[in-house]
Amino acid sequence: MADSMTHPTTTTARRPRSRRPIFRFAGTYLILLIGAAMAIVPFLYTISVSLMNLTEANGGAWLPSSPQWRNYINAWNEANFSLYFWNSIRIAAITVTGEIVFCTLAAYAFARMEFWGKNLLFSLLLATLMLPEAIIWVPNFITVSWLGRVGPIPWINNWPALTIPFMASAFSIFLLRQFFMQVPNDLWDSAQIDGAGHLRYLLRIMIPLSKAAIMTLVLFGFIGAWNALAWPILVTTTPAWRPITYGFFAFIDEAGSQFNLQMAGSVITMTPVIILYFFTQKTFIEGIATTGLKG
Repeated sequence: MADSMTHPTTTTARRPRSRRPIFRFAGTYLILLIGAAMAIVPFLYTISVSLMNLTEANGGAWLPSSPQWRNYINAWNEANFSLYFWNSIRIAAITVTGEIVFCTLAAYAFARMEFWGKNLLFSLLLATLMLPEAIIWVPNFITVSWLGRVGPIPWINNWPALTIPFMASAFSIFLLRQFFMQVPNDLWDSAQIDGAGHLRYLLRIMIPLSKAAIMTLVLFGFIGAWNALAWPILVTTTPAWRPITYGFFAFIDEAGSQFNLQMAGSVITMTPVIILYFFTQKTFIEGIATTGLKG
């Protein structure tokens, strides 16, 4: 009876957990750490050199013996950064404003309107992304020079030559077009029932739904206008409209480069971009992550 009441018990050996996921995640984090270090170390080194004296900066030191905070004041005054900083603010503001207007209209037309040759024009637009920037400088310079002679205001040594050629970016149009195509067609049908046309639909529905993509456009446009150097030097001959990047030439004299002041100027130049990205990073990441996803 006792034997019939007992139940056989079986024991199973526990299999050891595989360590492959741990190694995989460790490898992933290692690669990310290396990438982060490669991105942040040059930035930290720039700040470090900007606080050195000239001997330490030219000697290749990694850390300043005593931080020279006055380097920032000297860089600001020596390079006339007050004028160049104001010029860059104006150039970036005008360029980004025009880019938002023209790229939004062009992207909407490619995404939501039907017209003859749309696909061909869009293909040609994308083909311009393959052209090196230096190739278009000569035709652009000839164009702005001619428009300055026949127009009411001069373009050379003025804001039109520095801003208007960059108000229709092929990449920005492509980015917004892909984002606009994600908006369901049912919204357009509903807007038509309410009597809305394309312009009203764009302003009331498409733009509010595409804030992430537009903020991405703003960030890219601002960085491009802020960092421009070769084109502004080509179309300006006086400091009146030259940008902040031109100010770095003030730190090069007959005795050599003032490396510490150059780095201080670099930190001053990078600060507005970092501040802008700090306030728009969430929207920027969202805009990049969702662009081109249909749904």
